[in-house]
Amino acid sequence: MNQIEPGVQYNYVYDEDEYMIQEEEWDRDLLLDPAWEKQQRKTFTAWCNSHLRKAGTQIENIEEDFRNGLKLMLLLEVISGERLPKPDRGKMRFHKIANVNKALDYIASKGVKLVSIGAEEIVDGNVKMTLGMIWTIILRFAIQDISVEETSAKEGLLLWCQRKTAPYRNVNIQNFHTSWKDGLGLCALIHRHRPDLIDYSKLNKDDPVGNINLAMEIAEKHLDIPKMLDAEDVVDTARPDERALMTYVSCFYHAFAGAQKLLEWIRRTIPWLENRAPEKTMQAMQKKLEDFRDYRRKHKPPKVQEKCQLEINFNTLQTKLRISNRPAFMPSEGKMVSDIAGAWQRLEQAEKGYEEWLLNEIRRLERVEHLAEKFRQKASTHETWAYGKEQVLLQKDYESATLTEVRALLRKHEAFESDLAAHQDRVEQIAAIAQELNELDYHDAVNVNDRCQKICDQWDRLGTLTQKRREALERTEKLLETIDQLHLEFAKRAAPFNNWMEGAMEDLQDMFIVHSIEEIQSLITAHEQFKATLPEADGERQSIMAIQNEVEKVIQSYNIRISSSNPYSTVTMDELRNKWDKVKQLVPIRDQSLQEELARQHANERLRRQFAAQANAIGPWIQNKMEEIARSSIQITGALEDQMNQLKQYEHNIINYKNNIDKLEGDHQLIQEALVFDNKHTNYTMEHIRVGWELLLTTIARTINEVETQILTRDAKGITQEQMNEFRASFNHFDRRKNGLMDHEDFRACLISMGYDLGEAEFARIMTLVDPNGQGTVTFQSFIDFMTRETADTDTAEQVIASFRILASDKPYILAEELRRELPPDQAQYCLGRMPAYKGPGAVPGALDYAAFSSALYGESDL
Repeated sequence: MNQIEPGVQYNYVYDEDEYMIQEEEWDRDLLLDPAWEKQQRKTFTAWCNSHLRKAGTQIENIEEDFRNGLKLMLLLEVISGERLPKPDRGKMRFHKIANVNKALDYIASKGVKLVSIGAEEIVDGNVKMTLGMIWTIILRFAIQDISVEETSAKEGLLLWCQRKTAPYRNVNIQNFHTSWKDGLGLCALIHRHRPDLIDYSKLNKDDPVGNINLAMEIAEKHLDIPKMLDAEDVVDTARPDERALMTYVSCFYHAFAGAQKLLEWIRRTIPWLENRAPEKTMQAMQKKLEDFRDYRRKHKPPKVQEKCQLEINFNTLQTKLRISNRPAFMPSEGKMVSDIAGAWQRLEQAEKGYEEWLLNEIRRLERVEHLAEKFRQKASTHETWAYGKEQVLLQKDYESATLTEVRALLRKHEAFESDLAAHQDRVEQIAAIAQELNELDYHDAVNVNDRCQKICDQWDRLGTLTQKRREALERTEKLLETIDQLHLEFAKRAAPFNNWMEGAMEDLQDMFIVHSIEEIQSLITAHEQFKATLPEADGERQSIMAIQNEVEKVIQSYNIRISSSNPYSTVTMDELRNKWDKVKQLVPIRDQSLQEELARQHANERLRRQFAAQANAIGPWIQNKMEEIARSSIQITGALEDQMNQLKQYEHNIINYKNNIDKLEGDHQLIQEALVFDNKHTNYTMEHIRVGWELLLTTIARTINEVETQILTRDAKGITQEQMNEFRASFNHFDRRKNGLMDHEDFRACLISMGYDLGEAEFARIMTLVDPNGQGTVTFQSFIDFMTRETADTDTAEQVIASFRILASDKPYILAEELRRELPPDQAQYCLGRMPAYKGPGAVPGALDYAAFSSALYGESDL
């Protein structure tokens, strides 16, 4: 049934003018025809159970078992592959209605209009509404997605039936009721796709019940299609129920359209994998990565199995047809095994590129978010510092100030210039971070650029205003000559120290990202070096505070009537004390964050080593198994059955090893969740292991299939095990590359070694038999087929006489009617025209001497 792939959405609404009107007419008719209701009950019940059995359950009564909504929700989960909301487990009526509503809401979410179907009627066991709801589900999930030659749903299914049954006599499919009453349509569908299951030439149009029962029995036994109808109901009803027949026939479409559905799944999945639209946040990209993990673990593995099974089925069918001397089965154009392989290769390529893009995009977003936060912090710090600076620089307070006040203003301005110069690096860092955010395509780059531009413009204005104010103060300074040396000294030393503390606080609060123990150790070393400078900084702080204390002492000693505040600096003692206390508080916090990061990096290193230990064991194990399988396919080790048993044991061991792969997947997920992107302890990546594992599964399945084909050929052609071993020994001897293939020159040398006198024309004729597609190589199967034909051509006259004796029931003569009965017409006529009359003991009229015929003409006849 339909599987919902990541990123693939289905939207479907039935055509009001064409389809739903017809549905309403059928609803009214349904009330009047109990036979249709009986057919729909049986068909819909069987259809539901064919899916519910995958979940280990089934229904007995279609209108009763869906009343509480639990099995209805389970049915929708099985056929869609999606999870529905958690059901209510209560037994009250409102619990049941809530569950049924969840199911109906899910159906409606798939674009289906529910006409007159309510949860209350389903809970009440309304047969008509229950059957109508199940029919709606069948239409949406089994018939809607059928597409044939630009037609879909019902019309597409009908066209598919017409195309598949067109070559068959007595079959004319025009509808989903009367066209199927004789059973030949169902038999034709089976024979068209699996001619080995049914002999269509032996069917009798006048035995409709037998035909229908035969088709249903074969479908149930070989195609896993449950029996959904009673043959008598179909034959004895003037117009069988269209819904029941359409449901049953759709199962044949899904059973035989494996290649098409696989190709459609690939075509739907590739655009999702090729979508490179970036997300704005890490959370959104992590969600994409999680969706990709679900695809690799849940959605792709069944498709890998499906692809492998398709190849096995195709090879087995071709072998059986070839053994039966029947034409090879040719899939329609675009659905060849090579088409599936090509589409799968494109899917793998898109998948590889998608995973690489996801990881690169996550790294980019990680870097972008770090830079964006760093930009905000630095911009906020700068804006806080720059707030009001322009207004200060525009003041003309020096015009009415005393000489002392003017000198104080000048020194204060010098301190401001030092402060301004100290902030130059921060402004340059802000601009550099903004530039890098633009290069990394940050989603909010417009606001970042606007904010950065405002800071740069303000910085230019501050530089211009600072220069103008200095020129004005210097002009005034020539008139004023008093200066307070202590205040000036304080301002000169306090401003740099204040900047140093601000820089220290900024560094202590700065975010960091590291990916190894070495990187975090480097940060810890740098932090330890910073802590070593703290005693010297504390000495500088005490010296600055001593200057201010000296100012206050002088004012008190000489009773100077001026304020003790420093006219040259905006930095106060309280500010210095607070910032110093803040620095001392941030140091242990930084210590803790660095140690926590060190612990995290140690944990990441353990994850790397844990993954590497498993990967370094699993990778060689897979390679060894591949080599063992390759050796077993070319070595002569006894009977083919023994080889098959050995390969089955390999397959069992491989399947049992799956737990190690799953454990490695779990460790890989932990590594990705920890955002660890490299591992120096191993050369194996998870992708290498996945590809190797999938190749191992495919190789063992293909090798088993090849041995099965050899067994079928051996049994069908009557080849002894010794002959088969000789064939294998000859093939291996001339298979120079040991790849299971001989090129033309290898094959020529093999034939010459067996005594063939080959001219160019004869060799070209033989090559058309063993290499009909002109690929330039001869497979072991083609070699066996050729050798069995050559062996058959060396029958002796005694073998031919023995064959005639079997046809004559051990009589020494054979009659003309026996020849005509046992041999093809042209061969019988050939024998009658050349076989002499028998004149020995017990001769009867018309007796022919087959012994004399075989001895005289052996070598001229095809017999």
